[in-house]
Amino acid sequence: MAGRFLHIVRADALCTARSLGEGERQVVEADQAKVDPANQGKLIHVSGNLATKVPLADPEFGISTPAARLVRTVETYQWKQETHTETHKNFGGSEDKITTYTYVQTWSEPHIESSRFHEPNGHVNPPLRYRHLDVVARDATLGAFRLGEAALRRLAAADEYAVDPAVVTALRDRLGNATVVDGKIFVGADPAKPRIGDLRVAFQVAPVGPVSLIGQQTDAALTEFQTKAGDRLLMARQGSITANDMFKIAEAENRVLTWVLRAVGAVLMLVGWALVGGPLSVLGSVVPLIGDVIGFGTGAVAFLMTAIVVPVVIAIAWLWYRPLVSIVVLAIGFAIVYAIRTRTGRRAVPVPAT
Repeated sequence: MAGRFLHIVRADALCTARSLGEGERQVVEADQAKVDPANQGKLIHVSGNLATKVPLADPEFGISTPAARLVRTVETYQWKQETHTETHKNFGGSEDKITTYTYVQTWSEPHIESSRFHEPNGHVNPPLRYRHLDVVARDATLGAFRLGEAALRRLAAADEYAVDPAVVTALRDRLGNATVVDGKIFVGADPAKPRIGDLRVAFQVAPVGPVSLIGQQTDAALTEFQTKAGDRLLMARQGSITANDMFKIAEAENRVLTWVLRAVGAVLMLVGWALVGGPLSVLGSVVPLIGDVIGFGTGAVAFLMTAIVVPVVIAIAWLWYRPLVSIVVLAIGFAIVYAIRTRTGRRAVPVPAT
């Protein structure tokens, strides 16, 4: 399972890296003021001011603002179950597991299903009254180009939208107690002492103004560009950014994501090796002390095998695309193997000649 995970991560990362490299070699600069028929079907880079005529709105909360994208997040104050399990080994190999359940109150956007709690009585979460909302402009333009939903959703809704306190006045008849705290709508009796079922509503926007996009010119629209490597390229960012810098940012993000997924794969591989040695620990647990020693030994072996195998797998995956990275990773793997062999050789006890 862990090996398959690492293979999938390698394939996706390699595909994305190749697609970005392919796009960077093919992208052409385009003038946002006019649609050049010569660029039809090509991957283009265009920068300019994104504009809309119709403000984006959330009628349920009376919000309206000019933006390319508007996101509403609704957090509900809910019960959350926390579990803690302790395992006690007995003489003879048996184990006693004791699980304790505690209940805390917390803000959560997803609904926490309290009916599945170990002790649901007294810890009931009400159904969600409002849910996540994500809308984009229908009339967005960038000079002579039209920006569709796919392109606008590439823009991060990272700017906080501060709600006008006057907005909640019209909401109180429908929501009850409502106020604005730090630019967010709070629905409940006391923001300092929230109760189960209270709401906290926040808004984020991707504003109109300078943006940069890379995508396929399809008539007057920007759409996904299918690369030969396999990915479909369509990128959008706030501000005036060159095509070269946009690709550098995308490549850096791909590297970070790749290493995060590799770390997850390494953990899964470690767990896999530990499960392989698990039966030995069970056999040794007939005598608790011996079981602990064997358990430590199998854990150490699992860690060492993971430290050896993971660099080799990563290096082989990148050998043809990035040989320098592959060589560095292989060197790390060989260094680990050499260190293990050296320490093992030092600990070996020589057998006297007869």
